[in-house]
Amino acid sequence: MSAAIAEIFRRAGCAGQLCVQTLDGSREVAVDADRHVVSASVFKVNVALEAETQFADGRLDPDERVTLVADRRTPGPVGFSLFRNDVSMTLQDLVVPMLTISDNVASDALVNRIGLEVLNGSAARLGLTGTTIAADLYTMINSIGREAGFADWNALSAWLAQSHSATDESAVTAKVTSASALSATSATHTTPRDMARLLRLIWSDRAGPPVACARVRQLMSQQLTRHRLASAFPAPARVSAKSGGLMGVIRNEIGVVADPDGRAYAMAVFTQAAVDQPSDAAINSAIGTAAAVAIDELTGS
Repeated sequence: MSAAIAEIFRRAGCAGQLCVQTLDGSREVAVDADRHVVSASVFKVNVALEAETQFADGRLDPDERVTLVADRRTPGPVGFSLFRNDVSMTLQDLVVPMLTISDNVASDALVNRIGLEVLNGSAARLGLTGTTIAADLYTMINSIGREAGFADWNALSAWLAQSHSATDESAVTAKVTSASALSATSATHTTPRDMARLLRLIWSDRAGPPVACARVRQLMSQQLTRHRLASAFPAPARVSAKSGGLMGVIRNEIGVVADPDGRAYAMAVFTQAAVDQPSDAAINSAIGTAAAVAIDELTGS
């Protein structure tokens, strides 16, 4: 383990795992890179790749329209989760909000159209031996509410919006943060090395049809989240990434940084808060800083 990287995570108040590789896979810096981690929204890259692959090879019609029904909408902080009415969109358009703003409703519509078995089969085909998509987000998020003692996530959210004693809030928070959705043994999970491999395959057009890989690369370059990996790699470096987070405990990001000189690196950084009230900003910054230090170690800078 790189002592410098371990210290970055420690100071930020989190445990961290990391895999940074050259795009040809010949060199890497790894910190606990083969142990399972909670994927959170990072798994949406797998979904996007499979969707775009099926569009390219004719198994799915990109112009097929689906209706996102308001009364069974996946909870989330942005996008369609906040809409009051039904929305109709094409399958291919759903990939855009899924990768650029991490839209949960769009993701679930694609997951349910493609199927978990197919998605996991695709991961296995690509050699992602530590990666499993266990459920859609609707199922996962509502399970957190149920394990906290409520009917579903919306009931938990309604309770949290009210005033309660510190004791009651502490008890509910403890149940939420110990939910199975935050456990890499039961939740959708992966490993940092798997995600670095996935990125290398996408960037070399070996993960699927070149047009599918190019589409995923393009949308990852348009992700709105810029305060994790991108914070450590200012322009003219180019960062294409997908972030993930869950309940203020899990904060992740995977991506590729390309330097103007043509060098590029696949990066996968996963963190889990190790203190009761961690600093969001500190952990977000640590994700980028740890990746930058890993690249320095790779290049001997």
